[in-house]
Amino acid sequence: MALSAPEISSSGAQRYAGRWARAIARRAFVPMSSEEVEKLLAGHAVRLAEVLRADEFTAEPGREVGRALVAVNLSEPETLGWSLRALADHLVDDVVPGLDRPDLTARVTQLQAALAEGFAWALRDRTFAQQERISRSAWEARNEAEQALRDSEARFRAVFSGAAIGIGIADLSGAIVDVNQSFADMLGYSRDELREINVSRLFHADDGPEMWRLYEELIEGKRDRVRVEKRYYRKDGSQLWTDLAVSLVRFDDGRPRFTVAMVQDITERYALQQRLRFQALHDPLTGLPNRTLFFERLEAVLQDPAHDGRVGVCFLDLDGFKAVNDTLGHDVGDKLLVVVAGRLAEAVAGAGHLVARMGGDEFVILVADVDEDGAAVEVAESALRAVAEPVHIGAHQLAVSASVGIVDRFAADGAATDLMKAADTTLYWAKAEGGRGRWARYDPERAAREATSTALAAALPAALARDEFVVEYQPIVSLDSGEIRAVEALIRWQHPTLGLLSPDQFIGLAEETGLIVRLGQWVLERSCVEAGRWHKEFPRARLMVSVNLSARQVSDPEIVDQVAGALRASGLPPDLLQLELTESAVMATGGEPVRALRRLAGTGVRLAIDDFGTGYSNLAYLRQLPIHSLKLAGPFVDGMRAQDPASVVAERIVDALVRLAHALGLSVTAESVETAEQVERLTALGCDSGQGRHFGNPVAPSAIAARLRSAARED
Repeated sequence: MALSAPEISSSGAQRYAGRWARAIARRAFVPMSSEEVEKLLAGHAVRLAEVLRADEFTAEPGREVGRALVAVNLSEPETLGWSLRALADHLVDDVVPGLDRPDLTARVTQLQAALAEGFAWALRDRTFAQQERISRSAWEARNEAEQALRDSEARFRAVFSGAAIGIGIADLSGAIVDVNQSFADMLGYSRDELREINVSRLFHADDGPEMWRLYEELIEGKRDRVRVEKRYYRKDGSQLWTDLAVSLVRFDDGRPRFTVAMVQDITERYALQQRLRFQALHDPLTGLPNRTLFFERLEAVLQDPAHDGRVGVCFLDLDGFKAVNDTLGHDVGDKLLVVVAGRLAEAVAGAGHLVARMGGDEFVILVADVDEDGAAVEVAESALRAVAEPVHIGAHQLAVSASVGIVDRFAADGAATDLMKAADTTLYWAKAEGGRGRWARYDPERAAREATSTALAAALPAALARDEFVVEYQPIVSLDSGEIRAVEALIRWQHPTLGLLSPDQFIGLAEETGLIVRLGQWVLERSCVEAGRWHKEFPRARLMVSVNLSARQVSDPEIVDQVAGALRASGLPPDLLQLELTESAVMATGGEPVRALRRLAGTGVRLAIDDFGTGYSNLAYLRQLPIHSLKLAGPFVDGMRAQDPASVVAERIVDALVRLAHALGLSVTAESVETAEQVERLTALGCDSGQGRHFGNPVAPSAIAARLRSAARED
């Protein structure tokens, strides 16, 4: 009778499974949570225990447990080792405590062997399965790659053969491997003929070194692609323009392998671009280069580092061209321009000089390399001679001439705009000098002076507003008594950067800009204020102030009111104000200005003619004007010098002028008196008063007041 086997302990199985799970977790990665592992191992422990306590023993469950461990990836060698040891050492005690069979040890041993066997077979089967999957995947990948390569080659062949643009393949030596039909048709060869040609034979003779450099960098692997516009020769010798894109194909290790070129025929587009560029850069009337192209060429010459010489520009403008348009019509004017353009091109373009039309009747000649002084002048004179030939247009014979402004300077001395500005200025000089068919050469010193004058003219209004002007006074002295009888008001400009400027530096600018009226009124009012103060402080001196009036002031309808207002505001008696007018201004007056002079004289204001003897006075007309005094021009007095034979003539002229003035009832003041000898001779001639450095330079109002104060103390 068989003995009853003890029952399996559930808690013991759980305790055994926990110990098993912890041992596995310490030795290998477990792809499940600890709860899941313990639950799984607890089931295996119970199954193994049931095999040990069963009446009939079979080791198959051990093999199944070994396979199960591998199935859940508990397949580390340490896992198997602990499992076998624990099966012998703890399974019976923990799960079936009290089990005692004579064959227990044999059963445990067989169960260990079966578990190890199942574990090993499962690992073997899994390895074989993995190897098979890897092998299958490799075959599938290779088949897919081969199919993809076949598809890619098919697509490339379809593109290569059917592309509308030319495609060519060449090795690194330049030998053409293959081309498509479009490439062959484009160049007029067969595909077989092109396969026998090296790409170097297709290079155009005018391809620059830059083209070769790019190609060499490509085949050396320094570039991956190049794109340029280049010309090719067709088989029949004709040319075509192409848009060429070349790409480098490399080996897997990066070494250059061959090149693929894609070529598109752009001959028609290029021709259109050239036509459009010609139209954009040439004058439609004359066909000459226009302003834009001229500046492009000029900039290129100036920026060329190899050009270290001089560059010349001749700026030409036809004389009297407006009269041709106005009298004969614009059609004749246009035809004249065409003829002039042709003559200029023929005269100077043959020497390599660029002739361009700037607009209107202006032309410009670029002398890119002035190899000697005067070369630009020779070009200008050649152009003037060419233009000067009579022009026959229909029934009209036209006499043509031009003026030229010439500038030549070193290329590094300025930008193109500066050069053309200088040429324009010089052209203005040529025209301002009068006459026709003249040229002028650029003078930097003159240009600097004119630039300063322009800046001063622009600054005049603001200077007047900022009260930058001052008035100085030069004594006018009686030649009989030596007493100061009057002072002349002389304006100065206290410029913030240029210092004290004399009238000759800005009065002409004020007249050109029209500011002379405001400026003259300011001088009048300021002088009357100062003279009024002197009269109030030194009434016995009866000091008269003499103020210059410009021709524009005399013509101003409000001049009488302005003078009256200045006298009224300052309290200066009218007979202590003298207004000086130049001889030319007096002789040019008529109508209302003459009436204004008479009204001024009627108020008691004195009138004087300044610089008398330098103009063309009509003495009969002069006698009709309300003039009180003549001021002899400085050159007459300056000529009265000792040891100078011409002084006798000068003295006779002064004598005649003094006698004439006195005969007309006018007083005479000699200007520019510098020596005592001049004073003596002027006194002997009966001159009334003198003014000049001998009697004192222009000074501030305070100096005049001090002089009056000193004279008053002496009295």
